[in-house]
Amino acid sequence: MMKIDTIQQRLLEEVADLHDIPEGAYNLRANGQSIGRNTTANIDIQSKPEGSGIDIRIKDGTTNESVHIPVVLSESGLKETVYNDFFIGESCDVLIVAGCGIDNCGNQDSQHNGIHRFYVGKNSKVRYVEKHYGSGDGSGKRILDPVTEVYMEEGSTMEMEMAQIKGVDSTERTTLAELKEGAKLVVRERLMTHGEQHALSVYKVSLNGDGSSADVVSRSVARDTSYQKFDACIIGNAACSGHTECDSIIMDSGRILAVPSLEANNIDAALVHEAAIGKIAGDQLIKLMTLGLTESEAEEQIINGFLK
Repeated sequence: MMKIDTIQQRLLEEVADLHDIPEGAYNLRANGQSIGRNTTANIDIQSKPEGSGIDIRIKDGTTNESVHIPVVLSESGLKETVYNDFFIGESCDVLIVAGCGIDNCGNQDSQHNGIHRFYVGKNSKVRYVEKHYGSGDGSGKRILDPVTEVYMEEGSTMEMEMAQIKGVDSTERTTLAELKEGAKLVVRERLMTHGEQHALSVYKVSLNGDGSSADVVSRSVARDTSYQKFDACIIGNAACSGHTECDSIIMDSGRILAVPSLEANNIDAALVHEAAIGKIAGDQLIKLMTLGLTESEAEEQIINGFLK
């Protein structure tokens, strides 16, 4: 593994909770270059021939193993797009940790676009964690535009944790999923924007098999003059169940647009959507302030609890 500096180490800790070399399979990337890779008997990682990403292949029956593939950028002006494909065999139970951290102290924009495609085998269970983080005092922007495609075979389950809490100036996240019979998708998005940041989240989930289900929930906070848009569509093409929910706190001069939508193409498709946007309740602030907190401290406590 190549040596990394203190900034890159801090970014890895923020996006992947890595304080040391992870156990299991991993591919670590910094400033457009691989800085470390490890494979196991059950998980193989290979670079794509054209050099634009990696292929991760997980053997049938692999359980209690993990794959870490975080990316960090600490050079101003660096822009890259990588394509990572995950081929998960049948009857697996694995954890996949991705995420990207950008530290930009210069005057040029830095951008990372991660295109991730998951092919989840029959009866497999995948937990996927993707965190985004930005830092640095430069005038250049920190931009992240990820695309996630999920193709789920019969009886498979995928749980996705998507978090972006600090420092990303612009993001457009697109998630597409297609589910076969009995497949289950659960998404939990946590998002906070501040300053003049812009965040767009698009989800399009097609429930194509009988007994398939999706639960897509976003919790977000928009502060200062930032803008958010949540656009989630669940399409029921079979006897299935789907739920999408957006629950947001708006502060200062922030703006939020929630566009949940449902499309039922089968008489036995049961689909529900919910959306709520509002400010922090005054009685919550007062209650915490009576315990000795300032108004600012009380707001932070409420926000932290809301985004957990």
